[in-house]
Amino acid sequence: MASHRIDRTTEDIKRELTAILRELKDPRVQETMLSVVRVEVTNDLSYCKVYVSSMEGMDHAKRAVEGLKSAAGFIRRELGARIHIRHVPSLQFQATDSIEYSANIAKLLNDLK
Repeated sequence: MASHRIDRTTEDIKRELTAILRELKDPRVQETMLSVVRVEVTNDLSYCKVYVSSMEGMDHAKRAVEGLKSAAGFIRRELGARIHIRHVPSLQFQATDSIEYSANIAKLLNDLK
């Protein structure tokens, strides 16, 4: 598969996952403000790593990832209904602290002024 096609599919998956996460009813996911930071899809579209981050910190992101892992089947089914691809990848969720890190960097830069 061409690289540009995988890039386009990755962006489609990221966009739809963001919309699906807003609709989840799991309290572990609803109580925190989650953001899909990065999506990595294998070349054969069999696996998809989804990196999520929370404004509240790493502990909230880890708790949300537990909720996302329990709802992975539902999320995968919804993704398949929204994106018409032959094989919907298996989703693997991982927590990252990139939003918290970038907020800290912005705070440090503002303190320099």
